[in-house]
Amino acid sequence: MNRRTASPPDAPDAGATGTPSTTAALHLTITTPLAIVLDEPEVASLRAEDASGDFGIRPGHADFLTVIEAGVLRWRAAEGPWRYCALRGGVFSVEGGRSVRVACREATVGDDLGALQARIAHERTEAREALLRARSQDTRLHARAIRQLMRELRAGGDTLGLSTEAEG
Repeated sequence: MNRRTASPPDAPDAGATGTPSTTAALHLTITTPLAIVLDEPEVASLRAEDASGDFGIRPGHADFLTVIEAGVLRWRAAEGPWRYCALRGGVFSVEGGRSVRVACREATVGDDLGALQARIAHERTEAREALLRARSQDTRLHARAIRQLMRELRAGGDTLGLSTEAEG
């Protein structure tokens, strides 16, 4: 496990030096191309994972930029429970020791990790089924168009207006 913070996620706030931080809480913003999914101004700490491993962010963290292919970001206020966001295809950044931004393709927020996992599985199943229905509809339309063209060709008609014979 690759940890980039000086203290574990449940330890008191500490900056990069291991001493208590005087910086205000983190401001976490998660966006997709269509919406601001989360705008949380009072985050005490958060955890996420990128290709190199998991990492934690606390107030006062150095500027940081990474890519999150897919995973679960978790965060909490000073006294609150952990909250979760399932992410897909995101860019994660920390600026000024306080501003944490995630811009991603998809994001689903939840308070219970098990329920979030079930919701994501259900959404994936629905998306797969919708894709199969769309492909099936596409195939039916294509077959119908081919049958129509075959009927027209058998009848000797020029339904496409491609005839080059001079009109007379």
